[in-house]
Amino acid sequence: MPETADNIDLTEIERSEAKIRRHLVIAFIGLVLLINDFIIRLKFPEDASSLGVISSMIGALLMAGPILARAIEDLLKDRLHMTELVALAIVASIARQDYSIAGVISFFVLVSEAVERRTAMGAHKAIESIVKLTPRIARFITKEGEGEKEVPVGQLNPGDYIRIRPGENVPADGIVRRGQSTLNQATITGESLPVDKSSGDDVFAGTTNLTGSLDIEVKTVGSETALGKVRELILQAQSSKSSMMKIVEQHAQWYTPTILMIAGVILYFSEMERAITALVVACPGALVLATPTAMVAAISCAARLGVLVKNASDLEFAGRLTAMIFDKTGTLTTGILDVTRLTPAKGIDAEQLVHAAASAERDSNHPTARAIIRLSEKANIRASDPVDFEETIGLGVAAGVGGKRVLVGRMKWLKDSGVDFTGIDLEETENEAISIIFVAEEKKCLGWIGLEDRPRVEARAAAAELKQLGIQRLVMLTGDRRAVAEKVARELGCTEFEAECLPETKLKILRQMRSDKYQVAVIGDGVNDAPALAAADLGIAMGAAGNDIAMNSASIALMNNDLSRIPFLVRLSRRTSNIVNQNLLFGILFIVFGLMLSAFGWLSPWAAAILYMSSSLFVVFNSARLVRFGEEITPHEQEASAAEVHKAVPVPA
Repeated sequence: MPETADNIDLTEIERSEAKIRRHLVIAFIGLVLLINDFIIRLKFPEDASSLGVISSMIGALLMAGPILARAIEDLLKDRLHMTELVALAIVASIARQDYSIAGVISFFVLVSEAVERRTAMGAHKAIESIVKLTPRIARFITKEGEGEKEVPVGQLNPGDYIRIRPGENVPADGIVRRGQSTLNQATITGESLPVDKSSGDDVFAGTTNLTGSLDIEVKTVGSETALGKVRELILQAQSSKSSMMKIVEQHAQWYTPTILMIAGVILYFSEMERAITALVVACPGALVLATPTAMVAAISCAARLGVLVKNASDLEFAGRLTAMIFDKTGTLTTGILDVTRLTPAKGIDAEQLVHAAASAERDSNHPTARAIIRLSEKANIRASDPVDFEETIGLGVAAGVGGKRVLVGRMKWLKDSGVDFTGIDLEETENEAISIIFVAEEKKCLGWIGLEDRPRVEARAAAAELKQLGIQRLVMLTGDRRAVAEKVARELGCTEFEAECLPETKLKILRQMRSDKYQVAVIGDGVNDAPALAAADLGIAMGAAGNDIAMNSASIALMNNDLSRIPFLVRLSRRTSNIVNQNLLFGILFIVFGLMLSAFGWLSPWAAAILYMSSSLFVVFNSARLVRFGEEITPHEQEASAAEVHKAVPVPA
């Protein structure tokens, strides 16, 4: 059960916290013993110096224990880590009976590691706090509208009905079957504005019901919900490695031997204390933390705005994009089509045309089909049950309606099927800047239906920002006619467009752009675009909340449909690369200058330990700046309410 997995993760976090607390307790007990040595030497400089030495020795050995144990563990597992350098410095100090120096080095190393671990663990705790948004108890109702009883969420099954009262969190993904309300979906989609929900709308686990009472039919529970998948994707991304992290790891194998040789040279020409200082200052804490801390902060920042990155290398690559391919319907446009023209053939009335089209399209989920069915419902034209329904992706549908074969789709597809277009003015349709589908019955064209889809309000601004960011080509691909594609591309500021594209055509264009040395991202809804999303250098699926295909086919999933997240992603990638470069440069300069100061005796082991901790904290806090990146982004207002979208009833031409 999903609760078991969550408990395992929480137990792991509790163990890490316990280890941090244990090391901090050891560090501060050891510090007290070191201070005790200082006080004894100050008060009794002659008579009690041996007592002070014993105090500092116990403190040094106590604090050195965890560090030496970890170094030995690394050596036994045949891996070199920064711990070996500082462990060697501590052992050398103890061997020289410089217990105060060994203790100070151990203290700052323990405190530094505790801060680093606590910072890295913060992201995981934030994820677990998201999981806790899902309540453990649900209000189960046997049938819609009947009495309720409380049951554990783990006992819910698809098809069950639950009731969500105002102020409660939704325990499972489902569909509203009764009631109206407003929900806060920020945890899933990153949208700060509440969203209205009514019968037939999807709701997600972890969201908050703000106003009315809702009866919901359960679709998925536990780890299969949108919230569960969000959590898994974030954890997966944070455990992945960027190309820079892999480069650092590849060079780590020769770093420790090199530093040991440098320390040996310093010892040969000078004294032990300088060599100890060199070992401490050369511990690559800042270098090791430079990339992962920045990536974790950036991934957390992206998730806050509803942008889920599956792999750290995908986030890194987004800043190098030079071209983008956009699907039109549902990506650059709202995907909500409305019928605006009905043109029956001579001798055919509008009702016959709508009935044939709605009946054939009844079992299709395509936006065109949904628009025609909505029209038939508003006009009180009852669709018949289709027989032998077939859908050809990108072309149209065919079905038996009332014993006759009905085709609904593109003109070319109908022509290839032998449909007679007598009585249809085809030249008129060529000049129409709307989407047009033709309806045929028994190979006789009954007329055509015109549909329109509105561009997203933020699409033009997003395209302009992408151009400013240096994206050279913004290509719109659509299965629509050229007149429609040209109009939308012009309105949105796309540099290029291709009309009447089939799925294989989109793949061909993508491969050509990649062969021309462009770094290409494909942005689509994750359904019809799944092949192109998978084949692109970077696949970005929009509206991925509740969409398994989008989650699986794309490298990056946008939980909402806000196109402003695309330029934000590019800017975040570039800012992250800048932060990583800053961290690496600082880490390299710190080590180089630290070794120089150590060699000339201008840096003591005490100061080196303090600087070591300070350098690690600098990297952590520099990376943490990414968490607040993008706070200036505000969600676009909803273009229209559901009622406004569908209120206009088309008038037959």
